[in-house]
Amino acid sequence: MAKIEKIGNIQIVDNKEDKFFYFPMISMACTGSGYREVDLIKSTFFITNQFLCSMKNRIAELDYLKSIFILLMIVFHLVYIGDKYPYAKVLVYTFHMPAFLIISGYVMNIAKGIRPFLRTMWWIFIPYAVMETGYVIMSAVLPVRESVEHLSVSLWLDKLFLHPLGPYWYLHTLMLCGLVYLLVDKLAGKWSNAVSVLIILALCYAVLSACGILSLINALYFTAGVTLRRCSLDFRTFFSASFWALLPIIWLASDEANLNKSTLSGAALTYLVISFLLAVYRYLPDYLKKGLDYIGSHTFVLLVFSPVFTMAVKPLVPVLAFEPTGMLFLCVSLCFCVMGSFAIAWVMDKLNLSRFFWGKSRMLSR
Repeated sequence: MAKIEKIGNIQIVDNKEDKFFYFPMISMACTGSGYREVDLIKSTFFITNQFLCSMKNRIAELDYLKSIFILLMIVFHLVYIGDKYPYAKVLVYTFHMPAFLIISGYVMNIAKGIRPFLRTMWWIFIPYAVMETGYVIMSAVLPVRESVEHLSVSLWLDKLFLHPLGPYWYLHTLMLCGLVYLLVDKLAGKWSNAVSVLIILALCYAVLSACGILSLINALYFTAGVTLRRCSLDFRTFFSASFWALLPIIWLASDEANLNKSTLSGAALTYLVISFLLAVYRYLPDYLKKGLDYIGSHTFVLLVFSPVFTMAVKPLVPVLAFEPTGMLFLCVSLCFCVMGSFAIAWVMDKLNLSRFFWGKSRMLSR
């Protein structure tokens, strides 16, 4: 039974048996897929306190946001769509991965101890290593944009640990940011105040960026999410839901100079898009919410396997060329990528292979 403790006006569920770490895009939990809503009372952000997490309720809005962003990622990994709508691709790339990284920092839990955290990192690394290795090999064989001329052990190690190739850079960034965050928290969090910890964290990311290992802007978006959580700011309150956000989105998107995630306008677009999507969520029918929530709680599966299918659907381009807008190709390909990715995960569950690949007996929830 979970132990209920009231502190002030906040009720905390301290569930000693349900120990897990969770990440926004990949929903990587030790005891089940998905993260749970966290009510924080104490934080290691302060000298003597620690995070206490409530795992009672899912944050449905975060699952919804993840589903929208992962579907956009898949859509614009389709080369045909990206080439046909280059402006839309630049616009989406301005906000969708920054939003993922903000959520990553917001829900990353480092309070359960070093060993469980490292175990979670390991079971992110295994799928990453397998798929990144496969991507590097295929890049040497197939005519892709990020081609590899000569395979070698040194090149493989470079792509695996330092400079990932293709769409798996997010997992590399997530692991690197998470490990540095844990290190800074354990070493500096005990004697530094809140602002100092954030500054030290940003400086560490800057050093890694200077070494060419990490994108500083991506790390700073991650740090923004960490800041929200450490300051006990509710995500849905900070990103206030508003349909009015659509007006400045249109204004900013009308000038291509604003479509850069490294600029203030790019950060503003990220904020406004999240705000607008949260407003839309309130009016979605329940069946659509349920479907998007399921996708959002299994985004790790889509991130890992969807690149296989975005390459596999290329032969459909001439077949569906009779429809000039490309929307038919988009819909068919998107469904194929999503269902194909889930099908692989389902087969792995049935064959009891998930424990060796994901570190859990089942990846897909019922």
